[in-house]
Amino acid sequence: MSDEILTEVIDRIGVARINRPKVLNALNLATMEQLVEALERFDADPDIRCMLLTGNERAFAAGADITDMTDASMVDMVQRNQFARWERIKRIAKPIVAGVSGYALGGGCELMMHCDIVIASETARLGQPEINIGVMPGAGGTQRLTRAIGKAGAMDLVLTGRMISAREALAMGLVSRVVPAEHYYEEALKVCHELCTRSPIALRLAKESVLKAFETTLAEGLEYERKLFYMLFATDDQKEGMRAFLEKRQPVFAGR
Repeated sequence: MSDEILTEVIDRIGVARINRPKVLNALNLATMEQLVEALERFDADPDIRCMLLTGNERAFAAGADITDMTDASMVDMVQRNQFARWERIKRIAKPIVAGVSGYALGGGCELMMHCDIVIASETARLGQPEINIGVMPGAGGTQRLTRAIGKAGAMDLVLTGRMISAREALAMGLVSRVVPAEHYYEEALKVCHELCTRSPIALRLAKESVLKAFETTLAEGLEYERKLFYMLFATDDQKEGMRAFLEKRQPVFAGR
């Protein structure tokens, strides 16, 4: 594994850190492939219950690496099929928490939106500035952003290319929490530790159900939710969780 993606396991948390500081963690094809492979390994490891994706204090990821694309033709881009890697992230079943500081722009903002909980530093600056270089978002920016903050906000960010602050992103519903810059990583790790105390099966199905809401009607989504809810009553974790509640103790979930 290249040192452009640093990985470690902290307790039951798989941590992946983008490590291209000289280019503000810009995402090229090789970096994305390494990142996706790391997340897939964590997802397949039964000892890992959630993941933390982060960068550094200056940048989560400042966008795509433009040197990858400057002289590419339309045929080059089609044959490259770079967004296939992003589809693989969408299939990650375990929760992904993003710890975001500094720039999360273009592909960096799109990568952040692939995560399930976003802890942002007060220094975070987010946006989809692709319009400024003659293109548009291509890894879900026009679609996930619109679903997250609505048409008016998405049109504003996508068509003007402007950056927004972490507080503005929180008000729009684009990030989950905003914390002081010196605490963003610790807060993201704290959230991961909290998730590790939950039933991994319930976490997986709850994530699946929330994501389904973006792809179905309300009636279809409600039916899907009910089926997953009923399925959880076939698990040992459901029995443990409810018994622990009645016995006034903390549950110990085994993931079965």
